[in-house]
Amino acid sequence: MQQKSKLFLQALKYSIPHLGKCMQKQHLNHCNFADHYYNRIKLKKYHLTKCLQSKPTISELARNIPTRSFSSKDFLPIKQENEKSLSENMDAFEKVRTKLETQPQEEYEIINAEVKHGGFVYYQEGCCLVRSKDEEDNDNYEVLFNLEELKLDQPFIDCIRVAPDEKYVAAKIRTEDSEASTCIVVKLSDQPVMEASFPNVSSFEWVKDEEEEDVLFYTFQRNLRCHDVYRATFGDNKRNERFYTEKDPSYFVFLYLTKDSRFLTINIMNKTTSEVWLIDGLSPWDPPVLIQKRIHGVLYYVEHRDDELYILTNVGEPTEFKLMRTAADTPAIMNWDLFFTMKRNTKVVDLDMFKDHCVLFLKHSNLLYVNVIGLADDSVRSLKLPPWACGFIMDTNSDPKNCPFQLCSPIRPPKYYTYKFAEGKLFEETGHEDPITKTSRVLRLEAKSKDGKSVPMTIFHKTDSEDLQKKPLLVHVYGAYGMDLKMNFRPERRVLVDDGWILAYCHVRGGGELGLQWHADGRLTKKLNGLADLEACIKTLHGQGFSQPSLTTLTAFSAGGVLVGALCNSNPELLRAVTLEAPFLDVLNTMMDTTLPLTLEELEEWGNPSSDEKHKNYIKRYCPYQNIKPQHYPSIHITAYENDERVPLKGIVNYTEKLKEAITEHAKDTGEGYQAPNVVLDIQPGGNHVIEDSHKKITAQIKFLYEELGLDSTSIFENLKKYLKF
Repeated sequence: MQQKSKLFLQALKYSIPHLGKCMQKQHLNHCNFADHYYNRIKLKKYHLTKCLQSKPTISELARNIPTRSFSSKDFLPIKQENEKSLSENMDAFEKVRTKLETQPQEEYEIINAEVKHGGFVYYQEGCCLVRSKDEEDNDNYEVLFNLEELKLDQPFIDCIRVAPDEKYVAAKIRTEDSEASTCIVVKLSDQPVMEASFPNVSSFEWVKDEEEEDVLFYTFQRNLRCHDVYRATFGDNKRNERFYTEKDPSYFVFLYLTKDSRFLTINIMNKTTSEVWLIDGLSPWDPPVLIQKRIHGVLYYVEHRDDELYILTNVGEPTEFKLMRTAADTPAIMNWDLFFTMKRNTKVVDLDMFKDHCVLFLKHSNLLYVNVIGLADDSVRSLKLPPWACGFIMDTNSDPKNCPFQLCSPIRPPKYYTYKFAEGKLFEETGHEDPITKTSRVLRLEAKSKDGKSVPMTIFHKTDSEDLQKKPLLVHVYGAYGMDLKMNFRPERRVLVDDGWILAYCHVRGGGELGLQWHADGRLTKKLNGLADLEACIKTLHGQGFSQPSLTTLTAFSAGGVLVGALCNSNPELLRAVTLEAPFLDVLNTMMDTTLPLTLEELEEWGNPSSDEKHKNYIKRYCPYQNIKPQHYPSIHITAYENDERVPLKGIVNYTEKLKEAITEHAKDTGEGYQAPNVVLDIQPGGNHVIEDSHKKITAQIKFLYEELGLDSTSIFENLKKYLKF
């Protein structure tokens, strides 16, 4: 059985097109292009130079392309220094960054997309697709395809699928500066050869037909919209035909192969509604079977085991996810039987199916749990995971006896755990204990919003920090698409905590941390709830002795920019500085422009201001661009990407120019002695949405924050040399 590179809901979540406004696309159905590798991080003693010899890092790519920066500091453009003066006047930041880029480092190894099938492991080595018999023997491999043949700039493998009988392997290839992808099909033989290539492929899966012929199903993406499903065969009976086209532009299509490979599912969905068709994995040329016709507001996802479908759905009351099941030959909704319900305020992160067990990965009251359901006796074992853990990383797995996964936090690298079904116990990876467990604290607090809602927060700071009111604070927020605030391990966040910063993650309404209703309470004409939550969180932090406004900074990316921009307009006195990446700042004009690729898909999140006056007037109340006014603002650093199709650059530039005009007007009215905030727009070349691991971006943002708060940056950049490994 072919191994999946991601499990059930994770496979859906990481493959569905999303609006960069939405970045990291969710109702358990949005995507994170920043995690395009499906990386996992191992604690290993490897030199960084060895780990990265095979492929340039994102940071290397960022260093090798020019950047355009604009600033309104003192309302004058930044003058570019020549190369000689730069080298002569490098500060501590520049010196350390130079070391970062030239010295080999240790500790963290990045493992790219790979898949196990039969006795082989398929992965990328250098600029080649390769396979080896031994997972740990990286020096003994067979080259299957050289990516340089595609004539792409710095290509990497995003996803791999192997045909059932191992006659073919398919791989999706991308570049760092574009979301466009190419799927190649390689025939496996004594001399592997590329059999075919398909442009703009989103998801793809193999099945085998009655004639033992391999059939590749794939979805075609055009202008960020994924509406067409194709199927193709190779060899002597070569064909390629369109199999399905979705007519409703607000929906998108994604393929998922059940873990037992029995059914290929065609998932048709938008932000609130889904419809699933089954293709028989034994008879892929037969017409597909509809499970349940789409019903507005009903989401469902399907797995299979022993002739039964297990359906995760929000149908019925309460409208949160619950697990139901039905016979595979009677899939309609009237036959679904309730099997397992979640507690209120529970987020279903993922589901994994085994021979005799179903494992649910959950977030409840801002803590992580694993529920192991025995399918033979319907028993349930609920395991509360360590309180430091903030996120799951699902591991590829075909062993029916074990369920492996990793736990991580923003300041702690992933750690392996394995649940062994026979013992009924969870086993923790042994070995070196990360010192961060003793040198830092993680707190889970709540803020009361204006309407009395309790808003969860996750806070990190050094254990030995004294007088936290005088420490700098970096607040994180997102609050859109039912998507959790990203809390994966980031070395630069760890460095900040080591240097005395407080990190606060505000899980406001509009996100998904407390389930589907938490999202519903922060979308459409309830968007202002998210803004009220963010304001309450920051005021609560200050009230409980965590920093003060003059030392408070705020960061967000993509759709998180809506709440940040709105807060800068409504309560700028709470903040000193802000960093934004590919931020969505002009909601009204974007949602009224139906020619943009994903506007129609986003109507369920933001509303339809073109046809609904209520939606239009409501968006005007919070839209960052619409509400800029002459007043004092915090300093703002914006990173944008020149050809970003998800958040158009035009909206960001217009926002920046309007903000500078408002600051200028306020400065004239205030008179002499007024210190204007610094507004920096850093436009990066390329068409990607967010480049998460860019050294250049990370160090520029940190330098900006330290300068704005007047902090000594010497130690922070020395620590970056130690921790920032990729």
